Amino acid sequence: MINSIRAGIIAAACFLINTAHAQKQLVVKANEVKATIQPTMWGIFFEDINFGADGGLYAELVKNRSFEFNMPMMGWKVVKEKEAEATTLIINRQQGDTTNPRFIRVTRNNTAGKLQLINEGFKGMGIQQNEQYHFSVLAKLHPGSDLQLHLRLLDPKGNTIAEGMIHPNNSNDWQSYKTSFTATTTEAKAVLDIAIEGKGSIDMDMISLFPEHTWKNRPGGLRADMVQLLADMHPGFIRFPGGCIVEGRDLANRYQWKKTLGDINNRKTMINRWNTEFAHRPAPDYYQSFGLGFYEYFQLAEDIGASPLPILNCGMACQFNTAEVADINQEDSYIQDALDLVEFANGDTTTKWGALRASLGHPAPFHLQMMGVGNEQWDQQYIERYRLFAKAIKSKYPSIQLINSLGPDPEGDRFTYLNDTLRKLHADVLDEHYYRSPSWFFNNAKRYDHYPRGGSKIFAGEYAAQSVTAASPLNKNNWLCALSEAAFMTGLERNADVVSMASYAPLFAHTEGWQWTPDLIWFDNLHAYATPDYYVQKLYANNRGTQTVPITLNNEVVAGQDSLYATAAIDQVTNELIIKIVNAAGREQEGSIVMEGVNKPGTKARVTILQNNNTEAINSFEGVVNIAPKEQEITIKGKTANVSLAPYSFAVLRIKM
Repeated sequence: MINSIRAGIIAAACFLINTAHAQKQLVVKANEVKATIQPTMWGIFFEDINFGADGGLYAELVKNRSFEFNMPMMGWKVVKEKEAEATTLIINRQQGDTTNPRFIRVTRNNTAGKLQLINEGFKGMGIQQNEQYHFSVLAKLHPGSDLQLHLRLLDPKGNTIAEGMIHPNNSNDWQSYKTSFTATTTEAKAVLDIAIEGKGSIDMDMISLFPEHTWKNRPGGLRADMVQLLADMHPGFIRFPGGCIVEGRDLANRYQWKKTLGDINNRKTMINRWNTEFAHRPAPDYYQSFGLGFYEYFQLAEDIGASPLPILNCGMACQFNTAEVADINQEDSYIQDALDLVEFANGDTTTKWGALRASLGHPAPFHLQMMGVGNEQWDQQYIERYRLFAKAIKSKYPSIQLINSLGPDPEGDRFTYLNDTLRKLHADVLDEHYYRSPSWFFNNAKRYDHYPRGGSKIFAGEYAAQSVTAASPLNKNNWLCALSEAAFMTGLERNADVVSMASYAPLFAHTEGWQWTPDLIWFDNLHAYATPDYYVQKLYANNRGTQTVPITLNNEVVAGQDSLYATAAIDQVTNELIIKIVNAAGREQEGSIVMEGVNKPGTKARVTILQNNNTEAINSFEGVVNIAPKEQEITIKGKTANVSLAPYSFAVLRIKM
């Protein structure tokens, strides 16, 4: 696929060699506002795929902290010297605790020999030198016991890099015990060693370890470096919790937001639907602890200045898996979940769900304005359920905008049926998804030029250029993919009266735990790096503007002529003209930008450029950043800016008006 695309680009470049002497003139009419760009135009899509939550954004370092995986000791290892007379049991108290029934009971009948519980973490534990780590455990020491917990963080050679002690009290009740210790070195593959010393018996549950410096230093919070990358994008919205996570492989495995609130000890661990999805990337240890739940999602959205966009199950499981649906007469509980969510997010503290929000620490509303009905559903069964949801939600909360599925593909019978039907039903926003080749993105820069200007708006809800093919493990976040996305996005912005929202997907991927590629941000246990695609998304979001204005080449929109793509906007806040230009050709192109409708432009323009001569170039953990923004200034003479567009480049110009 890449070779054929590159051949097309090279052919275009050869054509340009013959016409390069005719300098291109792009004309911007800065006083002809065409459309308002919504604050939500460029956002982010989060789903717990690729270990994006547990083992990623959620900063918990202990895997299977409550022994609730299907294999209760998964992630744990018992090490016992032969002198130690000791046993370990997993106890299930299903009758008394249905959300967290299991715990471990450790009994030592003598004091000789070592007995250790070792947790491997998520592909190891990322430990930073001089960082303080907070350990906690729920424990109950049996009467007559004299035990202590000797805690150590070990590197792969068994060296101690941090340690602490806990001395449980003799009590018949469960108690929370905490201690903190500081790491002496940095290690990506540490493990937690809990040595049980003394004689007696102890029950333990919710064994946890967090770094001190989470995002905003919240206890039990999120990984700061990963959130910072999101905040730096200044996204207009954040969509959560997915994605196919919303649907589940079956309805029992669907995402239920009410079960993700409150005390983390009472949030029921559940298998992640991506656990066994791909034969090429099995992940038997992939579960959801829901430590990152709906309250935390709303809090994250507020932190980074993004509008929250929750997506709710509509009574349909993933149609690629079981295609299980709730009986249409049993939809009331699903609809009530949606109504209750609006009350949770926006309700006064005198309401049931508003009071719960306040009790969690946020008496002020979260200002929810939109929600999704289902994820990637299709066919008549989806329309049936959409009608019920829309009637109930609009009746009680008429201002809430509903995001509605157009299925998994941007064309075909399923798409056409949903698009035609939902438009006739006056649906608010239609969610289109595109996982296609770079050539598709280049060729579809005019996709929305002739869409209806009234009625339903478009949410480009999931898109990512695939260097090989959709869901292939060989896909790469290469420069050609990112460049094609930049070209396609000129068409999204140009048609801001039709397209109100857009987000790349998926967002995160653990370099040792991914199931799907490509992804916007890659991370390991210590670091995270931005892909070329991330920088494209960031440049659009950071240079959004407030209204679109025309930019033309030979009196036509700039959407592929001589491999050029462009869009223009004004920013009323900063009084600037913002121009985005993609040169998808393999050679430099000279041109000029003539600004009409500007009384007196500035004499300088700030230019931010992404560029690489190799379309297969990628960024990586090895310190190789092949594609990252570079800034420079160009001089403007009168109302003309002369530009030299580098091969395979994406440039953003900001010009004072």
